[in-house]
Amino acid sequence: MPASRPETASAAARPMPWLIILAGSLIAVLTFGPRSAMGFFQLPMLQDTGWDRTTFGLAMALQNLAWGVSQPFFGAIADKFGTWRVLLISGLVYALGLYLMSLGTSPLWLHVGGGVLVGLGVGAGSFGILLSAFARNVTPEQRSMAFGICTAAGSAGMFLFAPLSQGLISAFGWSDSLVYLGILMLAVPVIAIPLRGNSSSGITAASEYKQTIGEALREALGYRSYLLLVAGFFVCGYQVAFITAHFPAYLSDIGIDARYAVISLALIGFFNIIGSLAAGFIGQRYSKPYFLAYIYLARSVAVSAFILLPKSPISVIVFAVVMGLLWLSTVPPTNGLVAIMFGTRHLGLLGGIVFLSHQVGSFLGVWMGGYLYDHFGTYDPVWWLGVALGLFAAVVHWPIEEKGVTRPAVA
Repeated sequence: MPASRPETASAAARPMPWLIILAGSLIAVLTFGPRSAMGFFQLPMLQDTGWDRTTFGLAMALQNLAWGVSQPFFGAIADKFGTWRVLLISGLVYALGLYLMSLGTSPLWLHVGGGVLVGLGVGAGSFGILLSAFARNVTPEQRSMAFGICTAAGSAGMFLFAPLSQGLISAFGWSDSLVYLGILMLAVPVIAIPLRGNSSSGITAASEYKQTIGEALREALGYRSYLLLVAGFFVCGYQVAFITAHFPAYLSDIGIDARYAVISLALIGFFNIIGSLAAGFIGQRYSKPYFLAYIYLARSVAVSAFILLPKSPISVIVFAVVMGLLWLSTVPPTNGLVAIMFGTRHLGLLGGIVFLSHQVGSFLGVWMGGYLYDHFGTYDPVWWLGVALGLFAAVVHWPIEEKGVTRPAVA
């Protein structure tokens, strides 16, 4: 179903703010890269420390939960006080978290550093913060494509940091590798300078509906389509976080050579770039809710086929390619729907709440991956739960209305 929002001549003539998009995209590469490579650190860290997979899984679950819980707060801070200040926090906290994780002397440092602090660092520098800044500086007609570019950059971070992290671990060990990745995060505040500004700046500020934070929250939480979007995005978090944290260990368990873990996550990252850009293009022209329903349905089909068919390096590669195309393709249409529903004035906050749901799903996907493996000796129950949740997400996205919430006329 084509989206019915024709471009005006002035909107079509307005150029993309490429400096802002480039800066935000580079930050997405950096903030998404190390956390997407955490799975490579699991086995060498556990081998040196003697901890079990539940210990590592809990740290990654805390990371995803801290990311999600902090996202609405960081989004509200960015809306009010400016994006650059939040991205400064991101770089510093992220670097500290990776350093504490590198100590490896007790599970406490793993959970506080690699769990809570890295999660806060990602939350302060993730898509919710970056896409809100983009939305304020592009026209509605450019928004979906700009979101797709930023999401593709996050995918590029996964593609680049998979082999980079494995190479660093092979050359320097897991502990020093985490320190080097932490140093990279200190570049985030410098790159973020073009993104300074808050919800009162940008080309959309003058036309935005004026609300307090409380009014915006009451409006959003009373809007059925928004609540359905929140429920559906939970599933995305469960599916991708489980694979990110546990896929290398899963392949090792089924006897697939370790190099295919690097290859598969790099392929997911590479094809995620294609999928994210395609999602930005498609979301600009067709129904976003229907598109999201098809993505979740396709994920369930792909996982079912992978689990049921014989495992081989070829099947791993094919699965990685398919999942890569579907990986973060949910992000541009999901954030685009929030902007359509409520505008950009509180997009950091309201998009952050949607992402909190995503990260609750991530927490469960990562933690249950470790817990159920230790309990049953297999990851299969977690895979099949992800299939069922994908079908649930396809159903709840179907009735979402792609239109703005009805508001009283402003004199």
